Amino acid sequence: MEEAERLVLEKIDKENMLNFIEELVKTPSYGGRESEAQNLVASKLEELGFTVDKWEIDFNKIKNHPEFSMSLDRQEGLGLVGTIGEGDKRIILCGHVDTVAPGEKEHWNSPPLELVIQDNRVFGRGVADMKGGIACGLYAIKAIQDSGVKLNGKVIFASVIGEEDGGCGALATCLRGYSADAGIIMEPSEAKIAPDVAGAISWKMTIEGRATHACVREEGVSAIEKFLFVYNSLKELEKARNNVSSNDLYSKYSTPFALNVGTITGGDWPGTVPGKVTIEGRLGVSIGETQEDARKEMEEHIKKTAEKDPWLREHPPKIEWVGYSFAPSSVPVDHLIVKILEDSFRKATGKEPTLEGMTYASDARLLVNVGKTPTVVFGPGNVRNAHGPNEYVNVDELVEVAQTLALTILNFLGYE
Repeated sequence: MEEAERLVLEKIDKENMLNFIEELVKTPSYGGRESEAQNLVASKLEELGFTVDKWEIDFNKIKNHPEFSMSLDRQEGLGLVGTIGEGDKRIILCGHVDTVAPGEKEHWNSPPLELVIQDNRVFGRGVADMKGGIACGLYAIKAIQDSGVKLNGKVIFASVIGEEDGGCGALATCLRGYSADAGIIMEPSEAKIAPDVAGAISWKMTIEGRATHACVREEGVSAIEKFLFVYNSLKELEKARNNVSSNDLYSKYSTPFALNVGTITGGDWPGTVPGKVTIEGRLGVSIGETQEDARKEMEEHIKKTAEKDPWLREHPPKIEWVGYSFAPSSVPVDHLIVKILEDSFRKATGKEPTLEGMTYASDARLLVNVGKTPTVVFGPGNVRNAHGPNEYVNVDELVEVAQTLALTILNFLGYE
């Protein structure tokens, strides 16, 4: 290990990093209410000496872009980018400040907007997804500054809104002209390096039945029963779509590109045969697959399914592509940013790095496809507890990620 690397690792300020995470957690930033948190991050960027670009996003200006996706009706939102350093080579760190709401607070063991540290875990809404990752990135840069090492390139730090409902903030950032030679998104990856990130599309399906009084149930057509027929067919589609994947980065998953039914609304009275069911769900998009092809395959499958049922043949399910739409993204496993991340992780932790594809969708596809920036995911926390009660991240993992990011920036840009 070089002396400069050793100095940087020693300068990771765990205490103040945790304090900043606490500030972020205390600042609600649910979708559509992100500006206060953006201003908090802007203040930290200014404190660290970044040149700060903060602007009101014009949603009308970007809404016609083919990669635009936004489920919420936002009236305002801030874009935020900090830039520091000199030189032609650039690396971008990106994190979304928006979180999902806490849900029912009685399911939490502690107040969701208060940071609690217990058993070496940090609890609070957004600590994993992904305020902890934002703090890791900022304090990685601070460690380099505190070490006295001078970088031979630029660090771009993008704090974005709207990731949870489509990625409007990252799109606005890319369309404002920000790009780099490589990018890292600090989403929860359990400190695994993810060159591949899946895509996802939300959908809504309406199935019509024929309502009648329950006392003559057999004279009606239950939309719920027809949905069950379609649902079993969707499970077959999911299996078929996942069986064709041979990507080694997803080898631990049997269903990396899931087709999920998330909501079901149907019927209006216990004594009535339900005349309509509305279903909402998510279709996973595999690496290398276009959203258009994924939609087409599902539409054709539903059409073929309907042909097998006399009622559905005459009253086919209606599928609509509403809500979010995330393309997948991919970076070669031998790309320089992947190799430097691997080496930096070894030096920071003394452990072997793990390369794994992420099954969730993220803003990575916008940096890759729109910003033309090869981008990987690497961050603290586990997505499995990110949207539920008692969201947490391990303190040691926060430190390891910050250390790895610091060494990655150092060695990607070079230093003197």
